[in-house]
Amino acid sequence: MAQSIEPNIADLANGWLKSYKLAYKLEQESLNTEIDKALLDYASKNGGAGGNRPDAKLLLQDKNLDYYPILIEYKGYKDKLKKLDANGQVENRTSKNEPNFKNITSFAINGAVHYANALLHHTSYTDIIAIGMTGYKDEAGKIQNEIGVYYVAKSNFGIGQKIGEFSDFSFLSPKNFDAFIEKVKALSLSQEEIDKLKEQREREIDVSLVKLNNDIYQNEKGLGENDRVYLVAASIIATIGIPNKVPVLDKSELKSQTFVNGRDGDIIIGRIVAFLNEKNLPQDKKDLIIRTLSNTLLTENINKVENGESQLKRVFTKIVDDLGIYYKIGLTTDFTGKLFNEMYGWLGFSQDKLNDVVLTPSYVATLLVKLARVNKDSYVWDFATGSAGLLVAAMNEMLNDAKNTITSPEELSQKEIAIKAEQLLGLELLSSVYMLAILNMILMGDGSSNILNKDSLSDFDGTIIHLELPSGCSSASGCAESFFKRSKKAKQKAIGLHQERGNLEAKIRHLELFIQTVSEASSPEEIALLFPAKTPKSKLKTSDSIAEFWIEGVKVSLGKSEKGNIELLKNSKARDIWMHLKDRPSAHVLISTDKQQLPERLLEAAAKLCVDFSVFEKGRYLVDYTPRREVKMGEGANVLYTNFKTINIQKG
Repeated sequence: MAQSIEPNIADLANGWLKSYKLAYKLEQESLNTEIDKALLDYASKNGGAGGNRPDAKLLLQDKNLDYYPILIEYKGYKDKLKKLDANGQVENRTSKNEPNFKNITSFAINGAVHYANALLHHTSYTDIIAIGMTGYKDEAGKIQNEIGVYYVAKSNFGIGQKIGEFSDFSFLSPKNFDAFIEKVKALSLSQEEIDKLKEQREREIDVSLVKLNNDIYQNEKGLGENDRVYLVAASIIATIGIPNKVPVLDKSELKSQTFVNGRDGDIIIGRIVAFLNEKNLPQDKKDLIIRTLSNTLLTENINKVENGESQLKRVFTKIVDDLGIYYKIGLTTDFTGKLFNEMYGWLGFSQDKLNDVVLTPSYVATLLVKLARVNKDSYVWDFATGSAGLLVAAMNEMLNDAKNTITSPEELSQKEIAIKAEQLLGLELLSSVYMLAILNMILMGDGSSNILNKDSLSDFDGTIIHLELPSGCSSASGCAESFFKRSKKAKQKAIGLHQERGNLEAKIRHLELFIQTVSEASSPEEIALLFPAKTPKSKLKTSDSIAEFWIEGVKVSLGKSEKGNIELLKNSKARDIWMHLKDRPSAHVLISTDKQQLPERLLEAAAKLCVDFSVFEKGRYLVDYTPRREVKMGEGANVLYTNFKTINIQKG
């Protein structure tokens, strides 16, 4: 057998990276805490726990300040670049839909894609570049190399898309990287390819659920069928998170303590409460969810600590490790429906004829939606909704129709919100099944507010409502169209009023904070900072959503509202310094500067503005700050940021 030349391949490739002046890290070196931890937590290439070490790794940023982790795996044999399945996809799964550790270990691209899925599963990064490189020596002793590059992302469900084959790594160099990313963004999947990838992931969910159920049944005593369902529901809610509002619960946060409010169950319930509060669910619905989940999560036995670990932490870890990837990679309606239909099998209804629960298979639900010609303007009501499988299928069809027929991004966004919040209604009598429907719709985007725990046959009084028909309509369809136009107009007006109210409330809050800051100022200098003298610069027209201050001749801008925060982020420069309260909502603050180092007193003064214009309560607060280039915008004013430092600020 030919001898591996992997060291030669590594030297060649790493030499390229060095020549491009890229800050790459080798196998044993740290890239950043988030990525290092993800690689450690993910199943290793050999099937064990942890220990994933790409041969080289780096974190690059494009012109839009978006980060792309680059993971590289080297092999020193001729035919070890990649192993694909019959569909041309990277074959990292066996025929039994279990990880194919032989391929992952033996082939460069398969290993790199495996590492990329670790980041999708355990980090906030959603777009990763996986690179495999192999080589051999020809008869003349010259090294011949082969390079394959794949894009692994939420958009392709972590399976990966081939970007191309390259002769060297120059596409990663600063002068070529933006063009390379444009090529990545141009990749697309046909509907047939998307369907195949979804089908593949659905088969994997089957295997993961069977494995998880059997593992808990055999190894975790005292957990009934309902307990297992509620544990999965609770774990998923606790690990979804809401950017800048509710952090994702990491398994390392469960310390298996025994004091009240410090138990693992208390911590999970606390995170679920925070999540539900941000979702603006009706209070009675939140109370039902918390009460139901607490009956399982707060029991003495599940929180009992043995050998330094509670049963709850052990089960939570299994759930996150086995199922987490499916909602971290962009869990769509199809995946969620599959997940909950499989979960239904745990409830034992098939043995209890009194319950008479019959589940509609997902393919039947999809067929019914097609036959009913559901579109973006439909209203769907399911009288016996079960786990909301039919509503999920209908919502999927409505969202797809909206995407295909609405060309305005703003209009599309508003329509998607309306579909999820206003055009679906489900009724479910059984509380245990109702819980599944709620979670299903929460994952889909707040449609849960229209899932009711009621009996569709007896919980309505049958009151007849009389409507005055519009004048001039000569048919039922004409009257319906007239009502629809009226409702659309009223809805747009309501949206406008809601936005205006939000803007006014934000301005009122800013003024109240301003008044409090002035009244609590302890020196003339603090007062002068809040009322900057008029200068030629300050006479320029500025947004009324942004407040501007001058500290030692340096402009410091502060968002008065979400609108102002978005404007700050969009109009900033890469080297500006961005500030935000740590792990809680706050005003965004931007220091306009080209300097690498700023005086500590300037940073502290700007951080104090961030605190003073974000919270009323006195106390000690942590403020994170980092260059704007390290901040990635998400939806609205939500952001992800890295490489930050923290200042401790006392208010009052």
